[in-house]
Amino acid sequence: MPVLISSREDRRRVSTQPQTFQMTQYSQLNPAERILMGPGPSSVSNRVLKALASPTLGHLDPQYVQIMDETCALLREVFQTQNKMTFPVSGTGMAGMETLAVNLLEPGDEALVCVNGAFGGRMKDVMERCGAIVHTVESAWGEIITDEAAAEAIAAHPKAKLFAIVHAETSTGAHQPLINISKSAHDAGMLFLVDSVTSLGGHELQVDEWGIDAIYSGTQKNLSCPPGLSPVSFSDRALEVIEERKTKVKSWYLDVSMLRDYYMGNASGGRAYHHTAPINMTYALREALIMVREEGLENRIARHAEMHQRLRGGLEAMGLKYVPSHSLHNLNCVYIPDGTEDAAVRSRLLAEYDIEIGAGLGPMAGKAWRIGIMGHACTKRNVDLVLAALKEVL
Repeated sequence: MPVLISSREDRRRVSTQPQTFQMTQYSQLNPAERILMGPGPSSVSNRVLKALASPTLGHLDPQYVQIMDETCALLREVFQTQNKMTFPVSGTGMAGMETLAVNLLEPGDEALVCVNGAFGGRMKDVMERCGAIVHTVESAWGEIITDEAAAEAIAAHPKAKLFAIVHAETSTGAHQPLINISKSAHDAGMLFLVDSVTSLGGHELQVDEWGIDAIYSGTQKNLSCPPGLSPVSFSDRALEVIEERKTKVKSWYLDVSMLRDYYMGNASGGRAYHHTAPINMTYALREALIMVREEGLENRIARHAEMHQRLRGGLEAMGLKYVPSHSLHNLNCVYIPDGTEDAAVRSRLLAEYDIEIGAGLGPMAGKAWRIGIMGHACTKRNVDLVLAALKEVL
């Protein structure tokens, strides 16, 4: 029963009494060491984890600003771009998607978006929330957008401000060719936008060479950094579009015109405070990017291709069939064999082998598995282990 306090004196007396609480017994935080072979996040190396645990600095500390600048320079290398406005958005890959949309679109603008999986569908949703009129170029889940379909859509919607497409569709494992579509979009005067969340650092991707005007990615896939940042890059052409906006960017937090003064410096050369950056996550990303440089980007991409062939050979030998005709190297999407219970297999892999693989999304739910071999997890040991474990469970 509650205690009724009748007077101010009683209340004062009660408030000064020492209070005791029943302490709940919490178990020690000790997460299991999983072998992450799903669509992300991927396994993180000890080097990156140690960097994450380094002393926290202030977000305008000169030492941190130098670390941040080095991180942006390393991102340019992995994106293969000279774009000055290349930086990590404080948020996961979806924050990168929203950053491109809210900065490059104004209410009433027309946009062309390719939808052949879950993340193309998300781009459509995000751009509609910006007030854009979105026209879609669609194909079945697991299929790519053909050059011809893209060209037809561009011709049918000449007023579209931008053309957006997913390079690596995480929901289906489809690997999308970009070069010819980029040329068609540019010939029509459109910006070319790309989702590279699952391709950056694991597949060939050349931002400048392929004419990509704006692109976003994530840290938790092939870069093998914990989730929490979204690398983005804007071309000079894209920045001109932002400067010529007639309306304010809807998101204050993701407004590139203000973020530029933090990441690149303002007219006086100083860094303008915008938000408190995730300091330790920047340390982790910098270390992960240094590891990419040490291995060599071409070597890293070749490693993913080699391990894909090793995994694919083993899966097909077990009778498993791939969903996409154009498959990613680092995310292998295969049909579940008839009569096999999806959740039971994944649960046994996790319980008996500490191996995580991904379930299907959308129309692929219960019909497909997504097996990732990304970054630090992309090794012969892991490929052979998941093949052996899957064979035993099946």
